[in-house]
Amino acid sequence: MILYLHGFTSGPQSHKAQALGARMRERGLGEKFICPQLPASPREAIALAEGLIARHGVSTVVGSSLGGYYSTYLAESFDLKAVLVNPAVVAHLSLQQYIGPQQWLYSGEPFEFTLRHIEELRAIEVPVLGKPQRFWLLVEEGDETLDYRHAVSRYAGARQTVLPGGDHSFTRWNDYLDPVIAFAGLA
Repeated sequence: MILYLHGFTSGPQSHKAQALGARMRERGLGEKFICPQLPASPREAIALAEGLIARHGVSTVVGSSLGGYYSTYLAESFDLKAVLVNPAVVAHLSLQQYIGPQQWLYSGEPFEFTLRHIEELRAIEVPVLGKPQRFWLLVEEGDETLDYRHAVSRYAGARQTVLPGGDHSFTRWNDYLDPVIAFAGLA
């Protein structure tokens, strides 16, 4: 079972979530894919993910940007595999500039991102990976939002795919759908 966790202000309607879900359905694995709308609160997002992991026997988390930060915590907490796509490495620092009114990208619903959310992110930081071999890092050097070198350093010892060009959306995502499914052990 794969649990996909989207990035900050994103949702299950994102290209990456939709593409992975569609590929899994094409391969007869649609029932093995979960992608919830995460709450703005990191504490609530983690609680939601933990419940899904427990109920559905999730073996792999796939996370993009902030979802990659969450996936790191969950993989370490539950001994799961994780695929991290242009992940936030120190989310409580990189998201401080977004404190204030925000809007969900796909629904347009407003929400408030607060200092309390920053503290919730700090509380789930994983200082050292217990088993880096469980992780696969996918980054593009052209990421305009996050410096890919921070992720490369942070996930030293993990499988890493570092591609030139691209951007924060990870432009080559469709090329990695089947390899991600295989990494999850569902091929």
